[in-house]
This record gives sequence, structure tokens and C-alpha cells, in this order.
Amino acid sequence: MITGKNYIGDTLSAKGETTYRTINPELNLENETVFYEATEDEISQAAALAETAFKIYGTIEDIKKAAFLEAIAEEIEALGEDLLVTYVQESGLPAGRANGERARTTGQLRAFAAMLREGSWVEAIINKTEGKPDIRRMQIPIGPVVVFGASNFPLAFSTAGGDTASALAAGCPVIVKSHPLHAGTGELVASAIIKAAKRTGMPNGVFSNINSSGIAVGKALVEHSSIKAVGFTGSINGGTALCKIAANRSVPIPVYAEMGSINPVLVLPSALKTDCEKWAKNYAASITAGTGQFCTNPGLILGINSKELEDFITILALETDKLEPSCMLHPNIKRQYENLKSEVLEQEGYKQQTNLNKEIKPNYALQNIISVDGGTFLKNKTFHKEVFGPFSVVVKCDDVDQLNEIIHDLEGQLTGTIINSDLKELDEFREVIENLKNKVGRLVFNNVPTGVEVCSGMTHGGPFPASSDSKFTSVGLTSVKRWVRPVTYQDWPDALLPAALQDKNLRNITRTINDILTKNPI
Repeated sequence: MITGKNYIGDTLSAKGETTYRTINPELNLENETVFYEATEDEISQAAALAETAFKIYGTIEDIKKAAFLEAIAEEIEALGEDLLVTYVQESGLPAGRANGERARTTGQLRAFAAMLREGSWVEAIINKTEGKPDIRRMQIPIGPVVVFGASNFPLAFSTAGGDTASALAAGCPVIVKSHPLHAGTGELVASAIIKAAKRTGMPNGVFSNINSSGIAVGKALVEHSSIKAVGFTGSINGGTALCKIAANRSVPIPVYAEMGSINPVLVLPSALKTDCEKWAKNYAASITAGTGQFCTNPGLILGINSKELEDFITILALETDKLEPSCMLHPNIKRQYENLKSEVLEQEGYKQQTNLNKEIKPNYALQNIISVDGGTFLKNKTFHKEVFGPFSVVVKCDDVDQLNEIIHDLEGQLTGTIINSDLKELDEFREVIENLKNKVGRLVFNNVPTGVEVCSGMTHGGPFPASSDSKFTSVGLTSVKRWVRPVTYQDWPDALLPAALQDKNLRNITRTINDILTKNPI
């Protein structure tokens, strides 16, 4: 049952007078539950509990943390249809998407649990040489983390999403600032985390869930002295604002923000000649998937001007028009989509490719494809802007040199894609591809960028403004690196060292000993 209250550790609390409701965007009506905005006192209590919990949780064995993460996955699954129904009511997304995202969320948790059970994630390094100091290093958790829920993924990037799962795996207590668009979904998931924490003997305060419809609560959490890092998925404005708040603290802390991206796609001439219709259909589906509300949505398609490119644009527009418009996450997001789209469409020099005369329901988004020549795109950076929704710009470049100039002029991106059907052609575009690599966190070949696999090799991040720190990913097992720091033990007695650094290597983890990767004991 959803109460609308805040989880301050394992206690439900509603001390505030400010309330709000979520909205069913499909029906364009408010949902029933009233949510209580967290007070300063509740924020302080959650932070104090997290700081106290860290003293225990930060030193707990990996195998116990693994059991906790697995228990969270089980408790989320035990929520059953209540979770899926609430998800759909608050997001306007279909039940199939809810099922898939729940599976992704529990899969992430179990993947981190498996990482903890294996144990090598701590990156143990030992230098032991006769006549020199005995130096041993490993990663340790940094302390309580604030995670901001994402609007577009009520499960996989929110309450028990990747940021929370990776921070808990690292040994950091988490305070979630629940996203107001899906606060009911967030509370249900929070209840599952609390149940799992009690079931596995975790300290009270290892997790809290805070409600807020405005910015004051998030600001207060980031400013609190007990908080040591922040995870955020959202807009450039929101992410950069949090970075400034965190940097202006008396003790600055890192903000790992995944923000804006238009995810350029380079459709090379060979692909246009051999597979024009295939790629046009694939990209019509990718642009409109989830009503375009993916951070990896292909908002920019680049090609060399030719008859084949014109054919591609025509088919892309026709295929996009065939698809039925779908519901956006919230009236505010629909308004934002229309405002950003209008800003682009007020510019001169583009050609409208899709039909704008369809009638649509409230909170539904009409998909839009426009084309523009390379010179206009270079002169007017409004065409570079991310329009969060089913919107894409196709740029007709004069030649390879202009394509290269455009790539060089682009802002940092999450992804960059190359579409090609003749590998020999890639030599001609070698410099373009190299420049694209320097702009993105993930290079995709002959596929669509939508869809982010959860695995060790994934990078979901990129140069600013795609993320606030391009050295890290927010998806995949290496995302745990955001919540740890290295500590070195010098000349310590073996029995007093953490198990990962002791001579016997009882956990049988992979370690670097005198610059050699091995599982051997010393």
C-alpha cells in the first residue's frame, strides 16, 4: 500500500505540510495518493542515520552485501502486479515496458551481487619486495550517497536503479530523492528495499526514500555534510546546478550526472546504396521508441548529400508518420517537448519532413523529422539542442570535410553510431570516426543507439554535457567505481589487513602482486 510518506531509514514519516500528487498522463488526471514533501528535520534525520549506518555497512563483508542486493531483487518481484499497475498509472508507459524495466532492475541488482561474491572488484594491488616497504592498496566506499530518481525510467534508473545498486554494492548507504512523477512507484520499491534490509540484518539508515516535488529538498540533501557523493540522471540544467551546489560546499563532493545527448548517427554512402530502406525503418522505430524519451534517442542523423540520402530521408519520414503517436511521461514533459521543438522550428533553413497535422490526445507527442544542410547546421547551434521526445534532425553534408567539421563542432555525447555496408569505405572516413570517438562514451556500429546493455564493458557517459565526468559510467558493473576511493596500507601486520590484502588470499580473488595479475597467495 502506498502511504505518500517518506522512508527515514525503516520508519515512515510525514512531518511536512506541503503535499502533491502524481498524474496519470494517459488519462490526464491526478492519481489518488497524496505525497508529503520532506522537511528539513526529515532530511537531517535521514542523513544522520546514513552516516551512522556507514560505520557498519562500509565494513560489511561482500557476501553479506550480495545477499542484501539479491533480497532487494526478490522483494521487488514480490510486489507483483501492484508495482506494475502503479508504474503504468504514473508514467503513461505500457505494461510491457513496466515488465521489461522491472526485469532490468532486478537483473542489475543480481549482477552486482555476483560481482560482490566474486570479489575482485576491490582492485587489490600488492607490492612486496625485499628491502622495500610493503605496500598494499584496495578500493573502499566513500560514504553516504544521494541518488536522484530519473523521470524516464521509474525503475531501472530510479529508487533501486543502477545508481542505488552500485552504491549499495560499494558499501555506501543511499538516500533516494524520489522523482515526483512516479513517487508511488518509488515508495513501493523503497518498501521492498527496507524489507530486504531488515531480512538480511542491514543497519537502519542504509536506505531512505525522500519525497519532493520541488528543488529545495534536493539542494538540502546535496549540501548536507554527511553526504559524500551524488548520482543524477536528467537534464543538463538540473545536473549542472547540482554540480555547482556540490562544488560550493565547504567540503566539495563529486556529482556523477548523466545529462543531455543527441547521439549522432553517421549513415555512410555504402549503407544508403545497399540498405537504405532497412536503416530508415530501423531508425523510425528507434526515434519513436518510448515516445523518444530515452537518453540515447538518435536526435541527429548525418550523411553526405546525395540522391540516396534524399531517398533515406523520404522513407524515414514516411515510416515515422506510419507509427501511432504515444503518451509522454507527464504534462510538464509534453510542454517541455513542445517548447524545445518550437524553438528549433522557429529557425530558418530547415525542411519539414513529417506530417504535423495529425490530431493527438493530451500528453501525446507528435513525432517530427526535419532536414537541414550542413552549412546551416554549423551556423546555428539551436539545431544541436536535445529535444527530449520523438524528434530528430537529418543533416545533409556537402562532403567528408564538412561532416568532419560538424563532428568536431558537436558537444559531448553518450553515443555515436556508424552505419556502413562496405568496410573498405571506413578508410575514407577514418578521421571522422576518430573525431567521433573523442566526442562520445559509446561507439555503435550498424545498430541503433537506443538500448543500454548492463554488463562490465558498458560505458553510459561521455564528455560534457553528456555527463559531468567522462571517466565513469552510470550503467554496468564498473559504475561502482564512482562510489569508492583507494586506500593504501604500508607495512601493516598481515592479520590486521582487510581479507582482500592478506597473504593467503582466502577469498581467491584476482589481485595484482608485484605487477602480475594472479590469484596465487603470497
